[in-house]
Amino acid sequence: MDALSEPTLLVACIELAIGLALLTKAADLFVDGAVAAAAAAKVSPVVVGAVIVGFGTSAPELLVSGIAASNGDVDLGVGNIVGSNVANLSLVLAAAALVIPVLVTRSVLAREAPLSLMAVALFAFFTIDGFAVWEGIVMFLVLFAVLAWVVLGGHQDSRQMLETDEEVGLGRSMGVTSVGLLGTLFGAQLTVWGAIGIAERYGLSGGFIGFTLVALGTSLPELVTAVAAARKGETELILGNLLGSNIFNSLAVGGLVALLGAGAIDDELMRSYGVVLMLLVAVLAWVFMVVRRRVSKPEATILLTAYAMAILLLSDLDVADSLRSGIESLS
Repeated sequence: MDALSEPTLLVACIELAIGLALLTKAADLFVDGAVAAAAAAKVSPVVVGAVIVGFGTSAPELLVSGIAASNGDVDLGVGNIVGSNVANLSLVLAAAALVIPVLVTRSVLAREAPLSLMAVALFAFFTIDGFAVWEGIVMFLVLFAVLAWVVLGGHQDSRQMLETDEEVGLGRSMGVTSVGLLGTLFGAQLTVWGAIGIAERYGLSGGFIGFTLVALGTSLPELVTAVAAARKGETELILGNLLGSNIFNSLAVGGLVALLGAGAIDDELMRSYGVVLMLLVAVLAWVFMVVRRRVSKPEATILLTAYAMAILLLSDLDVADSLRSGIESLS
């Protein structure tokens, strides 16, 4: 180990930790400020829920993946999207279901579930041979169509409404929004620097770091919120929020990465295994929702196992090589 390796690794770890912490706090400020500003400007609550809250809660993934793609590290950006989507429907959903069974409402089955599956499948399809600019445009057009359907259709539920104890003026709320946005941008940049530093230090791919450390960090708000809601017995909105997050991750974040980082995806494991695992987890969660109409401890155990297996298959461990060889021999 050379004299600079330990300090460099320490700096990278500090950058990643501070970046993720700043992302989480600043994104909350951004959402709160944007919702208050929209309320002060008399914007429709449906628009607030579908657009402002949707984009705001996906801001960490959006900025981390966008900055990574613009810096030429498309693998990190794609790994973050794939990892966040997998974590939402395996780790986060399972954590909530271990506390109390998560109910599946009719609105989720009719709206978020099929839309989420479609969005994940579209993103996965576009990753097969790398991104083209037109694919990024298509993903944004599909996202706008989904948002238009939600807004014009007048769909509204309680998760789209953020209530405040007092009315906040437009100027103050815009200030909070600006601080939150700047903090999120800075946190995203620190996260990217830290993730790249750790990947280079240990010889790991950007895709694997994005799938694990970065995706887990950007999914922490969803994890904390889901477990807190489960402890309070308020499970009806958990699935809708997680599926909605996957829609934005796949279409908004995926579209941005395609626009900023058009070209090949170098991480072969992420392209051939990570994306397939993301689809399998999405389909598995959908089957549980349709057949059982709830996600409880047995399903949670399966989902947690799927998450652990996904990380193992994407790693460089010898046992992972053996597993991948076995899978390839069967195909």
